[in-house]
Amino acid sequence: MLDNNKTLRENFGLDTFWENNKTYINSNGVLSVILLVVGILYHIECEFLFYGISFFIIITIITSLFHNADIVKKKEKEERIITDRTDEEKWEKYYEKEDFFALWTHQIKTPIAALNLLFSDEEVDTGSCKRELIKIEHYVEIALNYLRFEEMQDIVLDTCSLEHIVKQSVKKYSTIFIYQHLSVELDNLNCNILTDEKWFSFVFDQILSNALKYTKKGRIKIYREVFEDRQEIAINDTGIGIKSEDIPRVFDKGYTGFNGRMDKKASGIGLYLCKGVCDRLGHKLKITSCEGKGTEVRIILLSDRLESSDLTKM
Repeated sequence: MLDNNKTLRENFGLDTFWENNKTYINSNGVLSVILLVVGILYHIECEFLFYGISFFIIITIITSLFHNADIVKKKEKEERIITDRTDEEKWEKYYEKEDFFALWTHQIKTPIAALNLLFSDEEVDTGSCKRELIKIEHYVEIALNYLRFEEMQDIVLDTCSLEHIVKQSVKKYSTIFIYQHLSVELDNLNCNILTDEKWFSFVFDQILSNALKYTKKGRIKIYREVFEDRQEIAINDTGIGIKSEDIPRVFDKGYTGFNGRMDKKASGIGLYLCKGVCDRLGHKLKITSCEGKGTEVRIILLSDRLESSDLTKM
């Protein structure tokens, strides 16, 4: 029986009506009681008293109905605004992904076309094929991590060998190092760090790939500096450098800067993902550069105190 009454109240909106008007109804109810008491005390005719209180009750009901309708309309309007904003945000994300994959398709077509030409030769150049395959693998990795980045719920913090991560990445790009006649220097990397190995490796690979892309001669140096409250892993190159006006925006989504515009294949997604991943891992990224002389990217590890519960939520 109680459940039936509750269902009836919900169907007719009585609970909502009461919540919206209870203060008004209670105050008018008190006034009606006061009017009744005053009428009795001063011997006002019952008929006059009845019509007076009835009129007061009717006015209360009508006013409450209008007041309730106004509140319901406002709530519906607010819900529509929230729904519209949510839909708008969803469409914006959809169009962002559409733009990214439109550019990504053009990016990955270049190494695929190059591979096709290489395989058509009678004598296949193995080194050139490897370089094009590395590019394809790099583009695919960015696309997969771009899709996973919004959720990013597979973070597993553990102590990892920094030297192992760095050497794996250098080995991955060894063909490009050899082809471009670049030397690599490793210094003070024999230590363990607290991070997620998979995501940290992605960040490091992306930074090293950028260094290789814009360094045509010289060397790339990877080293670690230890401070009282942090340790910093630096990737220093002798490449073309970054214009000073571009540095504040290099982590912005879709921003390619002067070098990216000259390259014509840059998406402006790589460093944006690196920054987002580092934020969630409790690390920081810092870039310094001198145009024409080179660039240094530092991954700053503040995660010695980090626990899984401290991870930044999406």
